Amino acid sequence: MIAASESLRLPDLFRCFQGVIPSMVATADSSGIPNVTYVSQIHFLDERHVALSCQFFNKTRRNLDENPRACAELYDPVTFDAYRLRLRFLRSEKSGELFDQMKARIDAIASMTGMAGIFRLIAADVFEVERIERVAGYLSDHRPADKSGGVSVDGLRTELRGVQIVSDRINRSESLDALLDGVLETLDTWFGFHHTMLLLPDEGTGKLVTVASRGYGESGVGAEVTPGEGVIGTVAQTRKVMRFSGLESDLRYARAIRREAISRGGAPAAPEIPLPGLPNAQSALVIPLVLCSRLIGVLAAESGDPMRFGEWHEAYLEVIGNQIALGIDRMLERERQDDDEPGESAPVPLPHVAPGRKLHNVVYYKADDAIFVDDEYLVRSVPARILWKLLSEWKQRSRTEFTNRELRVDPFLGLPEVRDNLESRLILLRRRLDEKCPDVRIASTGRGRFALQVASLINLQER
Repeated sequence: MIAASESLRLPDLFRCFQGVIPSMVATADSSGIPNVTYVSQIHFLDERHVALSCQFFNKTRRNLDENPRACAELYDPVTFDAYRLRLRFLRSEKSGELFDQMKARIDAIASMTGMAGIFRLIAADVFEVERIERVAGYLSDHRPADKSGGVSVDGLRTELRGVQIVSDRINRSESLDALLDGVLETLDTWFGFHHTMLLLPDEGTGKLVTVASRGYGESGVGAEVTPGEGVIGTVAQTRKVMRFSGLESDLRYARAIRREAISRGGAPAAPEIPLPGLPNAQSALVIPLVLCSRLIGVLAAESGDPMRFGEWHEAYLEVIGNQIALGIDRMLERERQDDDEPGESAPVPLPHVAPGRKLHNVVYYKADDAIFVDDEYLVRSVPARILWKLLSEWKQRSRTEFTNRELRVDPFLGLPEVRDNLESRLILLRRRLDEKCPDVRIASTGRGRFALQVASLINLQER
């Protein structure tokens, strides 16, 4: 039984548009012969319009050309109430903001599942919603839809307090390292975003590199993402927020493909570090950190709850993302300004190594630009060259004190002259050492200065 309701509005059905439960769309040709198909998601546009993704020239497409009427049935993933939308086809958009937004989402999933170029958007079909109907009696225990959709006064105060806490944490950070950890900790303890990661661009490789994460068993520090690949890469390329629900099957499939590709090709000389990820991820929210159209980084959050992230979280995290972008950029600029002129460092005696202390074999593979410690991959590219320089100076000259400035002007490291992101590379190196070789540490001794601390025997080899 169908119950029409004049009081229902499209925004009241916001949970139905998250793609957690597939929707059904019915069309008919000019002779009245019907066709019913499932669609993964119906896109909410405004109070009177929705959009469907046209990806194949199928029966639905032909029916709409003959008869511009359709009916869509949507389901609330929380209450399991069902609703029907009486639709009138308006137009197909093959370019523009709507098309680009829907295309980016499809391309992100396609690249994760090895379907790039095949699973693609042909057009965004726009419909006018002429009528909204509740399917009365769809469930015996019927519960009306939650119409609140907004935030209570108390909730608003809490959210504003959250912005204040994040801003305060950023302003009080004495280093980029502390800023990154502080932001993720605040998102965890204050907002309940328990699984997050931050990636910063590497000007040398053109990729995004994971420099901080929280809530995962494996940190994934050093994991790289190519712009345009996967959800994070697509967000970096488009500079647009992406929010997904019902991701579990897509992510599981994508990770399985990656493992299979690695197993077939064998382990490379410098293997990939896998991104952190929940094995049961049901939803994701990925925010570009942008400052004056310049990409500062990407903030990603995951959850096992398919309805964890809504429109409010998306808009709210964008505001926080602006704060984070400003903080990171300001910290990197301050690090550059605080660099001292390099001076001669007095020789420092080698630290005492007790008998029987472990010996680490550190090998720099020049052709692969990568460092292995005890036959296990550690880092590559600029962080690898930094570590090799530090250990070589320590071994040959007993040096333990270094400055950021001398690294910036060292031609061996090959840092770009503009926006070298040296501090983020040092953070990456420091955290990889903490995870894989804690006997070697890089400790800050002041702004623009740090010390190399070695508590074991080190054997250096270059191959």
